[in-house]
Amino acid sequence: MSEAVFIGALALVCGTVIVLAALFFYRRVLELKHERKMPIAADELQQRLHRIELAIDSTAIEIERISEANRFMTKLLAERAGAVTFVAKPERVITPH
Repeated sequence: MSEAVFIGALALVCGTVIVLAALFFYRRVLELKHERKMPIAADELQQRLHRIELAIDSTAIEIERISEANRFMTKLLAERAGAVTFVAKPERVITPH
């Protein structure tokens, strides 16, 4: 076998291996892209949304309780203090040194 035929056959084999590897890589990229696009199951999504809704509802109830307690404490403090008049601060007096 001549040297030119050997180099040509070697280049053909190497080129074929490189092209096949590139095609396998591209196929895997397309498979991964397709897997990412698959939607979440509807049942899972509904359950998750239901849990989120319950958490938001319980948080809203707790916030309402806190605000009601704040209003109650403000009312108690206002009744306890009565009509308190605030004394104005005395004016500054400049004293010589």
